[in-house]
Amino acid sequence: MPKPSAPVPGPVPHPPTVVQPRRRREGSGRTASLPVSNETSAGGIAIRIEDGIAYAACIGRRNRAGRLEWCLPKGHIEEGETPEIAAVREVAEETGIDAEIIQPLGVIDYWFTGDDRRVHKVVHHYLLEAKGGYITTENDPDHEAEVARWIQVATLASELAFPNERKMAVAAARLLAIES
Repeated sequence: MPKPSAPVPGPVPHPPTVVQPRRRREGSGRTASLPVSNETSAGGIAIRIEDGIAYAACIGRRNRAGRLEWCLPKGHIEEGETPEIAAVREVAEETGIDAEIIQPLGVIDYWFTGDDRRVHKVVHHYLLEAKGGYITTENDPDHEAEVARWIQVATLASELAFPNERKMAVAAARLLAIES
């Protein structure tokens, strides 16, 4: 197998993308009475180049309906970690790929409601270069990732389940000068 060449990002036209969903009015409905918690996570898009084609390491998780959804690897920032350290660790744990950060990609900021609380979540995403490892979910301590695979960056946005992650894929393709 030929040795993959390093990704070469294009010029950065503007600061990293910040995606914020529309806000619902506070005080309306059942969610207003639930306690609020804040969570911060990090992850990203680890890239490898093979035969001139850029691929991203992605994970498949089951949604509540049991359908497999493709997502970017990410997870909680642990005590004493920076978002960058957490992103590298989470990519390695969930995909088996050892990677180094090339540059920040963007921040996703959203809310969701669990059974017992409302959660405000902030996720820091990075563009990373794959340096080694093998694509696998065997090292995922949470066992959230059912499967991992390489997806072409050119089609990544159409394969990801969540709109905010699709925006990160488009930003990565733009930085790598790939048409998506």
